[in-house]
Amino acid sequence: MSERLEDIIENRRKKLEALRKLGIDPYPSSTARDHCAREALDKFRALSKKQATITLAGRIRSMRAQGKIAFAHIEDGSGRIQLFFKSNDLGKKFALLDFFDVGDFIEAAGTLFTTKTGEKTLNVKNFRMLAKSLRPLPSEFYGLENQELRLRKRYLDLLMREDVRELFAKKAKFWLAMQSFLLAKGFMPVELPVLETVPGGAEAEPFTTHHNALDRDFFLRISLELPLKKLIVSGYEKVFEIGRIFRNEGISTEHLQDYTQMEFYWAYADFEALKDFVREMYQHVIKQTFGSLKTVFQGKEIDWSGKWPEQDYFKLFKKYTGLDLNAASDADLKKYAESGKIKYEKFAGRGRLIDLIFKKVVRVLPKVSLQPSFLVNPPVEIEPLAKRNPKNPRTVQRLQVLACGSELGKGFGELNDPLDQRARFEEQMRLREKGDKEAQMIDEDYLEAMEYGMPPLAGFGVSERLFAILTDKSIRETVLFPPMAS
Repeated sequence: MSERLEDIIENRRKKLEALRKLGIDPYPSSTARDHCAREALDKFRALSKKQATITLAGRIRSMRAQGKIAFAHIEDGSGRIQLFFKSNDLGKKFALLDFFDVGDFIEAAGTLFTTKTGEKTLNVKNFRMLAKSLRPLPSEFYGLENQELRLRKRYLDLLMREDVRELFAKKAKFWLAMQSFLLAKGFMPVELPVLETVPGGAEAEPFTTHHNALDRDFFLRISLELPLKKLIVSGYEKVFEIGRIFRNEGISTEHLQDYTQMEFYWAYADFEALKDFVREMYQHVIKQTFGSLKTVFQGKEIDWSGKWPEQDYFKLFKKYTGLDLNAASDADLKKYAESGKIKYEKFAGRGRLIDLIFKKVVRVLPKVSLQPSFLVNPPVEIEPLAKRNPKNPRTVQRLQVLACGSELGKGFGELNDPLDQRARFEEQMRLREKGDKEAQMIDEDYLEAMEYGMPPLAGFGVSERLFAILTDKSIRETVLFPPMAS
């Protein structure tokens, strides 16, 4: 009969107390480690030849005793290495191994040698406890296979699965590659406030919080856009931030309430220059992170190399819905949505209806959104912060990166006409008054900044959804500690 978890914990507590009675501190504040596991293995030949004494430290991942000898594997942040304990070398101290369990942290000093089976090993001459673990590791007791449990106890998921640790190492490379690309192109990184008096830059319901010292409510930012554009007004020409944003909306495989996003704004750049820049940036980031411009999504190979085709929003919409957005009325859109059982709110305006139908009917088609492309020229109703297309004022200068059936970044020829901007904000407020909590509010401070003069500019934003798609995982799996239901 297997041992109960409560009994295992109690047994480990007894070992802890026994160590203390022997005058041994089971949680010392320092270690004499002078090599990590990887260094010991990489320098094995030189270190073993001169019989140099080295000190390693790490978590015990396996232990086995065979009379007067014992073996253990320890793991640190660089890798694993085997330890060998021999009673003849350690004397009475050998008996202290009885107080050690898998999961404990150990410091061990000795010399390197190769066992008869060919494994590079440390012949331990001295050792001590660095931290006593009171709970067994998951694989040792009850496993950690349930995904909800893995996400809830992410620290254990990382501890037990090397592939998960590697995933987050890649995520760090992903953001560093994006940052280094922008720095090399002359963009300046900035850090802007998370608390805002007016949430703007996106259509999303914000979180609210109370500032005790000022005795007023603030919103957690839903976008990085408007403060960055104010910096363009102030004279900076290339700025970006990689930071957290917060949206009080539903959870899905592609959505979280708080996540990392990058946005840049580029003065005097036009919409055409933006397309080439974005494609170059994506290709740089993907190659730096994954070593190739080909990734796999749900069994399909995705090729990010070369030029990406452009797809016109109006043409796609008409081709796959039969509705011409130049002529279709709001009633036509509602009728189409209802016939396709596409749910929409009573207060939904024209822009929301168009966007909803496009996502439910057109974007889901593999022929439209599997391989990388730019979706361009959407209707003005769905983008209140984008510049109108001079060739067709019913459309705006917006591009979306489409791939793997998802929207993976959005860029604009940015609106810099303060009067047009005010009119669009006012239209958003009318929708808000009808009950649309995601419609944008009028930001008078931003409008005033625009009235001082904003140069022509391009902007772009991409969230960590891109990384999740590139790794073919749900976004919650690519977040270290995702929010979970209680």
